[in-house]
Amino acid sequence: MKDLMSKISNFKLSIFIIALVFILAVIFETFQQIYFVTKYNIVENVSFWDVLKSQLNSWVIWCLMSIVLFFYSKSQSHKKLDNVRIVNYVLVIFVLVFLCVFIISLSRLLYSNDNFSLALLGEYLTFFIFQKATLYTLGYIAIAMILRLYFENEKLQIEVQELSELKLTNARLFKKLNSTIDEKATVLNIKIGNKRKIIPVEDISWIEADDYCVKVHTTNNGSYTMRSSLKALEEKLSTNFLRVHRKAIVNMSFAKELHISGSPNLILENDLQIPVSKSNLKTVKDFLN
Repeated sequence: MKDLMSKISNFKLSIFIIALVFILAVIFETFQQIYFVTKYNIVENVSFWDVLKSQLNSWVIWCLMSIVLFFYSKSQSHKKLDNVRIVNYVLVIFVLVFLCVFIISLSRLLYSNDNFSLALLGEYLTFFIFQKATLYTLGYIAIAMILRLYFENEKLQIEVQELSELKLTNARLFKKLNSTIDEKATVLNIKIGNKRKIIPVEDISWIEADDYCVKVHTTNNGSYTMRSSLKALEEKLSTNFLRVHRKAIVNMSFAKELHISGSPNLILENDLQIPVSKSNLKTVKDFLN
């Protein structure tokens, strides 16, 4: 929501700057024309509003042509601004300025009392090129720069948002992975009388259920009774420990063979046979495969 508001604010700011450029240009050219008309006595009793209305008509055409510049700038926003792109911008601006001047010249000639001719159109073109071209060009350059900065900022905001989402995703994955690693036991702490026996899980060959306890069998043929359940140990031990029977968990690192004829069973490296239930047979096969 915050990013959306920021994006809207940036858009409004860009529109405000463009509108300010437009208003200042119209007012400047209005005063400029009044100055020349008054100084050289071209027209008598000219009013500010008449000149302003005339200038507005010309600048509306300029605004309509700037829509082309907007879409061109948007299409170029994802590309790097090199010398070729700058030349392309200059060409687009010059074409737009010429079209503006041509449309204004043609419209003024058609609405005048003069008969249409190419020679007269040429005179109108010459006049409006000297009067409008410089200011129109500067205006389009300002618009192009503002639009470039706006689209660059928009692209940066999208990249920042993507990086923020990626950071959150990585943080969640790290937390999940970290919790998974922390939950997997590396040793079993077994109470024997008043002492504690620490058994590394890699030394455990298999575990069997024994009433309300379990018997932990180690590779050195040791056997230790622990007050726990197979289900609880299954969740604590790594994925290498597989539930092969409702009464047995096997460390598959020590599994040597799987016999599936008759009653399925696993043969450990010490030739001990561990029964495999039919419900767990597919899981054992998938693990071995």
